[in-house]
Amino acid sequence: MERVLITGAAGFLGSHLCDRFLKEGMAVVAMDNLITGDLKNIEHLFPNEHFEFHHHDVSKFVHVSGNVDYVLHFASPASPIDYLKIPIQTLKVGSLGIHNCLGLAKAKNARLLIASTSEIYGDPVVHPQTEDYWGNVNPVGPRGVYDEAKRFQEAITMAYHTYHGLETRIARIFNTYGPRMRLNDGRVLPAFIGQALRGEDLTVFGDGSQTRSFCYVDDLVEGIFRLLMSDHAEPVNLGNPSEITIGEFAEEIIKLTGTTQKVIYKDLPVDDPKQRRPDISKAKSILNWEPKVDRSEGLKITYEYFKSLPKEELYKKDHKNFDAYTK
Repeated sequence: MERVLITGAAGFLGSHLCDRFLKEGMAVVAMDNLITGDLKNIEHLFPNEHFEFHHHDVSKFVHVSGNVDYVLHFASPASPIDYLKIPIQTLKVGSLGIHNCLGLAKAKNARLLIASTSEIYGDPVVHPQTEDYWGNVNPVGPRGVYDEAKRFQEAITMAYHTYHGLETRIARIFNTYGPRMRLNDGRVLPAFIGQALRGEDLTVFGDGSQTRSFCYVDDLVEGIFRLLMSDHAEPVNLGNPSEITIGEFAEEIIKLTGTTQKVIYKDLPVDDPKQRRPDISKAKSILNWEPKVDRSEGLKITYEYFKSLPKEELYKKDHKNFDAYTK
């Protein structure tokens, strides 16, 4: 039986990947320090004899006994509300963490895939974003701790590929949504739905003209799996090219939830990207992949998930206590 290590396994994307690889007939080793992840996302997997969980920080030495065929590095805070609170830990998981994972993959002769991000493009001056665009990033701005961690992650991964001959894959992930997102993690979709469910006005930062492109999680997981099983080592954009302004998206959420609240506007955060849309030509040609789930369909599923959460989740300001990780 093939065996895969997934870091950040108790997070939104990591937990869905655990589901997928178990369905593919593989054994899954899940690793997470639970700083932003939640065991609730994977508790349904604990009875599975081919699933094991390690409560561990990948920024420290990583050891997994036995064979490992694939390593997927998805450990990282992914929302501004998180990485602005724990900036050093964000940088460490994108540097020390990936170094440890690469060392393990090399020792096990395993194939490694990293979760990079559209944020490596920064506030882009090229639109839509293609993989050969180098980005417009402020390394010392507030978002730099996340952006530069991911850019370094790509660089060291490619270095291991070229110098050590390690099989590596780089997924540049654009905005993704679906069940198991944290309701109050600061990202636009759960923020809007959370405000609607609490009867609050929907907060749009800036004038609402900035754009995003939202990909449903099942589509993304399919793309990640195909990329992992491909022979392509260069970065590949994975996301949905259906672009929408934040103002229009707020109106979609109002219609979906039936809220009577209005939209209010606040100042745009520093270095917030004005536009975001993936060019997925490479994914189409190399992986024969493109998103299948229409945004209206995916939003209905996601909304039903958020509605099913305990009421106290609606009013939880901070998902975790970060104090232990700030030293």
